[in-house]
Amino acid sequence: MLSNCSCSCSCSLLYSYASHFLDKPRIPLRPHLRVSPLVAQKTPFLGWSLILPGKDGVFRDNPRKGYIPFYPVRAAIKRRKELPLDNVIQRDKKLKLVLKIRKILVSQPDRTMSLRELGKYRRDLGLTKKRRFIALLKKFPAVFEIVEEGVYSLKFRLTEEAERLYLEELRVRNEMEDMLVLKLRKLLMMSLEKRILIEKIAHLKTDFGLPLEFRDTICHRYPQYFRVVATARGPALELTHWDPELAVSAAELSEEETRARELEEKDLIIDRPVKFNRVKLPKGLNLARGEMRRICKFRDMPYISPYSDFSALRPGAPEKEKHACGVVHEILSLTVEKRTLVDHLTHFREEFRFSQQLRGMLIRHPDLFYVSLKGERDSVILREAYRNSHLIEKDRLLLIKESSVHLLLFLGSRGGMLLEEVMMEQREPTIMRVKVV
Repeated sequence: MLSNCSCSCSCSLLYSYASHFLDKPRIPLRPHLRVSPLVAQKTPFLGWSLILPGKDGVFRDNPRKGYIPFYPVRAAIKRRKELPLDNVIQRDKKLKLVLKIRKILVSQPDRTMSLRELGKYRRDLGLTKKRRFIALLKKFPAVFEIVEEGVYSLKFRLTEEAERLYLEELRVRNEMEDMLVLKLRKLLMMSLEKRILIEKIAHLKTDFGLPLEFRDTICHRYPQYFRVVATARGPALELTHWDPELAVSAAELSEEETRARELEEKDLIIDRPVKFNRVKLPKGLNLARGEMRRICKFRDMPYISPYSDFSALRPGAPEKEKHACGVVHEILSLTVEKRTLVDHLTHFREEFRFSQQLRGMLIRHPDLFYVSLKGERDSVILREAYRNSHLIEKDRLLLIKESSVHLLLFLGSRGGMLLEEVMMEQREPTIMRVKVV
């Protein structure tokens, strides 16, 4: 993975090819330290095989034999930092610890747990310092409640309000199961073979709003739409019914609504193919004329539906990138918060024939996506779904999440400062990743 770079620097990619520097050295059979008593042999120049640029900075072919020239490739667009969209990622980063503890707690039979048992999850919680868990839980009195059972036995549980929100979340998830099934169907319809490994779908379960046990519940309840099949790489979810009414992307629906609204205002009827001509760039992002022309030319290309057959598209062709952008746009549209981790998308390279430079492709289209470097891993956000740092359309799961945010910050500014102090103790990568719901 490319390492995170400074927001003010340009993202650059470098293709390198195998050269004789990496070849296994040949070991001579005769001693290599024999020197003639009459004429001393000269030591060969170690830089003889180096490939040096010319005066114009281009790495040209060298008449010497035994190397392959390489050419640096530079990205034309600079990734510009946008605070409103970065704040979307920062909000979840502050709440991650509390949601991890809640996930562990609700897995207990009566949703009550001793502090000694919680200590076994210190590594999963990402806490490196040897601190008392009772002091940690007391920093969130609106979420966790300490229960004393004897002198040496302390347990904790959710408060009444936190318990109510958790049960409300479960109820909403059950009522939205039809919508979750639709998301899985559309995801399978976009794939090349209409089959995706369940372990790959699990990377998107939180972003899609799927329950934790979706493998044992939703995947087996709807054989009329999909079924679980055994493969050499593990169980996979396979589509059993193609519905042409679902093969309409969110981008197409949005464009049709826009055209209908414009025609209603102008009272005109114009028959034209679906195109996305409006180019919306982030404020303050100044592009060269040639780069702006390239983005406009890409937007003027005929739209390729993410549900169409893309097996004949050649890798590296503009049409293939047009299709890949449509797939990413549709996946983000299916998520609860219209965003996900870039790493989650890379797991689907085989199913959607994504390029190895998927992150670079997302950065090349700032009118569609925004790549945030905040958090433990890079995130990609669907730009049109946000106004500043606020999501334009919110579903019921997201409203419950916002209620959880208000509950967590019950103590006001002082509670926010305490949360900041706790998050400073967390190490970088953690095993359990839980999304605020």
